[in-house]
Amino acid sequence: MKVHVLQHVPFEGIGSMASWLAERDAAISSTRFFENPVLPECSGLDLIIAMGGPMSVNDEATLPWLRPEKEFIRAAVAHGVPVIGICLGAQLIASALGARVYRNAAKEIGWFPIRATAGGADTFCFPDQCTVFHWHGETFDLPAGAVRLAQSAACQNQAFQLKRHVIGLQFHLETTPESARAILDNCGDELVPGPYVQTEAELRQVATGAYAGINRLMGEVLTYVTK
Repeated sequence: MKVHVLQHVPFEGIGSMASWLAERDAAISSTRFFENPVLPECSGLDLIIAMGGPMSVNDEATLPWLRPEKEFIRAAVAHGVPVIGICLGAQLIASALGARVYRNAAKEIGWFPIRATAGGADTFCFPDQCTVFHWHGETFDLPAGAVRLAQSAACQNQAFQLKRHVIGLQFHLETTPESARAILDNCGDELVPGPYVQTEAELRQVATGAYAGINRLMGEVLTYVTK
């Protein structure tokens, strides 16, 4: 399995996905946009993972690599390459396919429940309700042809699927205790009090079992997309 990771900041890596990929002897390459924004050909890849980041997909004027990244994602989707987008990555898929990305009514940072929506017989099925890790201030409209998979009280479009091979997740299932500490250390200034923003103390006290639960679900998403 040949996997390419689109990484936007050094402190948001693939988290628990690393062990899932290692179990399958995946060959992992990456574009680290903060170092060298060079993209490969999408042909020959078995999976593309677009990770998160604190920037906006609308920042093309200050981050010119966003434009070729979207073109890369658009080409991968068109050629049937499986693509998973996490947070910013999901917003990039939406934007690449012509959907609007914009500020959400409220920031959502912390552990909050999502509810599954009726995607259909040939879509990934989330649990009816589960608590997952969020860190986002923007949201997106669904791309044309996409099906909503999950929503929350704070955000209508939490997950979507396009055909069989593309899934976008507004939330983070790959987060581990280590990666949670990394984002807190680098983005803690975003913890401005709000109805869907937990405190740093609350976030640092989350039990290890909570991470294990979302990591299992991340593995299920990976298995589904790469079947």
